[in-house]
Amino acid sequence: MTDVSVSTRIRQLAQDLGAVILAHNYQLPEIQEVADLCGDSLGLSVAAAQSQAPVIVFCGVYFMAETAKILAPQATVLIPEPEAGCPLADMITAEQLRAFQADHPGAKTVCYVNSSAAVKALSDLCCTSSNAVEVIRAAFSPKDEILFVPDRNLAAWVAAQLPDHRIIPWKGFCYTHHRLLPEFILQARAAHPEAEVLVHPECPPQVTAVADQVLSTGGMAKHVAASSRSEFIIGTEQGMVWRLAHDHPDKVFHHAFSAMVCPNMKKTTLSHLLAALEQRQHAVTLDPDLAAAARRGIQAMLDLG
Repeated sequence: MTDVSVSTRIRQLAQDLGAVILAHNYQLPEIQEVADLCGDSLGLSVAAAQSQAPVIVFCGVYFMAETAKILAPQATVLIPEPEAGCPLADMITAEQLRAFQADHPGAKTVCYVNSSAAVKALSDLCCTSSNAVEVIRAAFSPKDEILFVPDRNLAAWVAAQLPDHRIIPWKGFCYTHHRLLPEFILQARAAHPEAEVLVHPECPPQVTAVADQVLSTGGMAKHVAASSRSEFIIGTEQGMVWRLAHDHPDKVFHHAFSAMVCPNMKKTTLSHLLAALEQRQHAVTLDPDLAAAARRGIQAMLDLG
């Protein structure tokens, strides 16, 4: 079948099953085009929590599908490509987190949504790149010691915005965002002097320091939509440039570094998505007690707005 006929079949199957297809902004363009909703981790988490659909098909990496299952336990959650993992999430295990907590008795634990259900279950609060500063400010006082896992770059960004808070980072990082160097930003700015530079907070501190705006992908979408500027340099996974150009054909977008590609986010294809719907395969399953424990930190995040 052609991509067009595959996409048509996907949409028909989704309708027949009452399924909602969620896709992260880093997915392949053809996946984003066939999805019911595209967004960042926060937007998709909220969509999963609010969904009444009996089937949720999550086009993203595995921790995202896990999160959807935690928030919508009544739904069948399918991940079209179960081998789509996240090296950042893999950089801390539940056992490592327990040891980290033992070294800091009395500390609060905040986990980035880019983590396993087992890590979420041991955390006091979950956050996303779009709300980390706000939820930590709302949930904890400066006297609290806060363990932030697993992304040290997001932790550094949060600490810079909340200088009175005591944030102790884990050592993890996102390979894709860690590849962006400040000299690449300076080169892109020299080539496009009228463009505003937007970068993701998973980028190293040396990069966020030279950007005009530090935003999640959802934040980038909102910022561009509201901005009177017509040209932007985008410092995140390349899929977001396609998303922005698709939504704003009247504006111009440049990659800060075109090699920022997440291979795991690109594993999901239309054929994977079609097979998941046709065969109802690759359903996410979680131990109910583990899921309930993991939900507490995510729900605390959602309750904080």
